[in-house]
Amino acid sequence: MTRVFLADPLIEERSALRILLLDLQMEMVGEASDWLTLMTQVGPSCPDMILLSWELLPRNFKHSIAHLRKSCPNAVIIAIANKSEYYQRAAQLAGVDAFISKEEFPLRVAAILRTAVKSKGNV
Repeated sequence: MTRVFLADPLIEERSALRILLLDLQMEMVGEASDWLTLMTQVGPSCPDMILLSWELLPRNFKHSIAHLRKSCPNAVIIAIANKSEYYQRAAQLAGVDAFISKEEFPLRVAAILRTAVKSKGNV
């Protein structure tokens, strides 16, 4: 079972993603609504995947993602943001494994999550 840490400032978005993760039979191992909480809790929880709202990242995206990778070197990091070329390109440059637009349909989000896990070799 894939272990997931969810980080998003909006409770409504976390709730919707939590339901989707349950449908995909993925286990929630943690949740954060801010960057400090994420960085404090993510290491000890050892997730296979981190769903990260782009809004939580400090200004230096590359440094922040690198720091997150040090905490969880084997985790798939998936950025979630509003659909825009800027956010998608910034996420790629920062080194995330995948990008999900907040406007995506749930079936497409599920497909992206499954693909990201398989590409990293996680269960």
